[in-house]
Amino acid sequence: MLPSQTVENYLKAIFQAQTALEGRDALVPMGQLASSLGVTPGTATTMVKALAESGLVRYEPYAGVRLSRAGEKLAARVLRRHRLIELFLVKVMGMSWAEVHDDAEHLEHAVSDRLIERIDEMLGRPSVDPHGDPIPDSEGTVSRPDYDTLLTCPLHAPVTIRRVSDQDSEFLRFVERHDLQPGQTVRVEERDDAGDSVRLRGRDEREITIGARAASKVLVQAVGILLVLLLSTMRALAQGQQPPSAAAEPFQITDNSFLVEEAFNQEPRIFQNIVGWSYQDHEWFLMFTQEWPVPGMRHQLSYSIPFNALKEGDGIGDSLLNYRLQVLEEGPGRPAFSPRVSLIIPTARIDRSSGVQINLPFSKQRQDFYFHWNAGFTWQHRDDRPNLMSPSFAGSAIYRVAPMLNLMLESVLVFADTEIAPGSTRETEHHASFTLSPGLRRGWNVSEEHQVVIGAALPITWSEDSANVGVFGYFSYELPFKK
Repeated sequence: MLPSQTVENYLKAIFQAQTALEGRDALVPMGQLASSLGVTPGTATTMVKALAESGLVRYEPYAGVRLSRAGEKLAARVLRRHRLIELFLVKVMGMSWAEVHDDAEHLEHAVSDRLIERIDEMLGRPSVDPHGDPIPDSEGTVSRPDYDTLLTCPLHAPVTIRRVSDQDSEFLRFVERHDLQPGQTVRVEERDDAGDSVRLRGRDEREITIGARAASKVLVQAVGILLVLLLSTMRALAQGQQPPSAAAEPFQITDNSFLVEEAFNQEPRIFQNIVGWSYQDHEWFLMFTQEWPVPGMRHQLSYSIPFNALKEGDGIGDSLLNYRLQVLEEGPGRPAFSPRVSLIIPTARIDRSSGVQINLPFSKQRQDFYFHWNAGFTWQHRDDRPNLMSPSFAGSAIYRVAPMLNLMLESVLVFADTEIAPGSTRETEHHASFTLSPGLRRGWNVSEEHQVVIGAALPITWSEDSANVGVFGYFSYELPFKK
């Protein structure tokens, strides 16, 4: 049987219904299937019998139906198309998450697998759709995280909303009005059984009261305490490259590291303005960077202009023109990889130089952690003076305390090349320095395409026999450049 639109709709409905059942062999009642598809039980039974003859389902009269392995694979492909289309319509087309379901219902049967793969790549291989529903991967595997609801989660403890199970447009608008979208953090203060209601506190400590039925459709995950950070780090490192049992919710703040470069290019149509300021050992340093996709995520151009007040003098430093290629998108069992090459432009007022900087950043998420690691070097050419070669290595761990609040621990090891006798053409030598920088960052989604992130850190640098503690400030603003 060819996978017609009707066949795909039946398979998808059975797939979604059986995921909510207890037991691996539980059957979906025929009445429930007919109701979800808006047909009579007789019509549903006739179609299910035809699907059983094609080997796509297992049907037991007067009991129910369940997908075969072949049926599950085909249904997961349909579900993958549907949820990626929904995310595309929200993220790229600017549509409301409350209005994309019906359009996705039609488009899921029309688009090709090739187009779906391009959409998946452009969106950065997302794991969930706008409602928090898991997106099956290209092999048809679907993660099934174990979430509480607002009816079952602990009282008075912060929880993060991960998923909204009801796709009805009116319910989604209700969720929006009460700031209960995925990614928001709330606390359940009281459950009133007699009044069939739940009282909770959301954004800005605003009190919200909703019905128990609505609360059962909002799935949440508890926010871990600081001890969980340490234990989870050790567990993540011990697990190595083993895939997690369930796909993690994507970070809402990603390309905003301070000292350790991440491996993610800018999203299509979005450019980013970044300002980093530091003060250490009686010197201050400011760097302004602007990043642009050209035109999608695979290629990115940016420039960086430094300003400083150093012991040698004040003024602008040597600028950088940067190109970064998204070689690998993050996926199951593999990190993101985005090598960067930068031209050093001699714009400094004092001790100017030209040259090249190469960096190889990798990034990988493991549940509520992101790990970044880099290796690279800076080569500087200076007229009538020795050229300088300075290799560097860096790594960081970022923990998601809340959807828009991250704790950070970054480290950088640099072997800086310096002249033995400045001003001459004699040999150079390496001076090693190691920086350990604890910090945090906080973000706000001003709108669907506008994000502001601020951060602060306390970098501690050890060099030879000295140690210095500094301060670091960070500001980023992302916005669209084309409507």
